[in-house]
Amino acid sequence: MKIHIEDSSTTAEIKEKFSTFYPFLKLEFYTKAHKDNEGSKREDLIAGIKEIKDIRTVHNEGDFIITPSSTVTEVEQGFETLFGVHVQVFRKSGRLWLETTATDSWSLKEQNEVGMDMES
Repeated sequence: MKIHIEDSSTTAEIKEKFSTFYPFLKLEFYTKAHKDNEGSKREDLIAGIKEIKDIRTVHNEGDFIITPSSTVTEVEQGFETLFGVHVQVFRKSGRLWLETTATDSWSLKEQNEVGMDMES
């Protein structure tokens, strides 16, 4: 999967593209980074639709390639390093969305499969 990021990209567009490939996972954007294996603070959540230019610190334009074997850590760190945005991956668990903090080393494929299993 390839997500093109530029200043005019919106959080909603990026979330939708990600969820198209991983329907049992979702991305949330935050104003601050979180530490490894820790969750993000609710008050740092960026709600609503924002243009990336308004929430990032690195103004690179480009394609972010995410594969099924990419780990949650790689995805979260990639967004931060390449584009200066802070994201957290969540996994569906029944009706809830759980932060993947304890399983950040799992691949997106594994995370999505667990989410799918929890749905049934």
